[in-house]
Amino acid sequence: MEQITISNIKIDVVRKDIKNIHLAVYPPTGRVRIAAPLRVNEDAIRLFTISKLGWIKRHQRKFEGQERIPPREYKNRESHYFQGRRYLLNIIEADAPPKVVLKNKTYIDLYLRPKTPIAKRHEIMKEWYRKELKKIIPKLIEKWEKRMNLKVKEWQVKLMKIKWGSCNIEKKRIWLNLELTKKPIHCLEYIIVHEMVHYLERHHNERFLYYMDTYLPNWKQLKTELNKLPVSHADWRY
Repeated sequence: MEQITISNIKIDVVRKDIKNIHLAVYPPTGRVRIAAPLRVNEDAIRLFTISKLGWIKRHQRKFEGQERIPPREYKNRESHYFQGRRYLLNIIEADAPPKVVLKNKTYIDLYLRPKTPIAKRHEIMKEWYRKELKKIIPKLIEKWEKRMNLKVKEWQVKLMKIKWGSCNIEKKRIWLNLELTKKPIHCLEYIIVHEMVHYLERHHNERFLYYMDTYLPNWKQLKTELNKLPVSHADWRY
């Protein structure tokens, strides 16, 4: 990927078949990305970036204080999030197949064989999260298919390191980040609507914003909420 450095800030540059330069600062690390038209040269991109330095730095400062979740060790009373709520992990060792049970509003019970390594514990929790997320998605997609008069031909859940969601417009396929299992359902719904709006408009332009305002008027608040929530030790952005 093309990259430039302005005032000690590294900026990713992606060239696309678009009319205008688009600038974004992504949480949680304040990563800067510019989407530039194919015809625009590097000097023009640099001048544009310099004119936006104040805006970039303000947004980066916003993300500096965001709560970060350190790598999980999967031990008793460790904090884990599910659908926006914080739970305490309760480890139960038993000579039986592993399972995860949402016990109440306080605890997640993790049943493990004795001496199960951390990597295996992580996989067990990850698959539980995947299963739970897949229970919620179909109803939300069906709801918005009716409202937007669109059809999602396929959707998938996967662990993505750079985005909350993505889509293939031609194939009408949506991918959703597994980490959304840990966020409130209305934040998941915002991402689903965002990706479905791309069926109507590929780029994040005024037309795209019009559709977002029309279908989900509070989408800006939901985006802000999602980006302020605690994030894992990995980097996520949208």
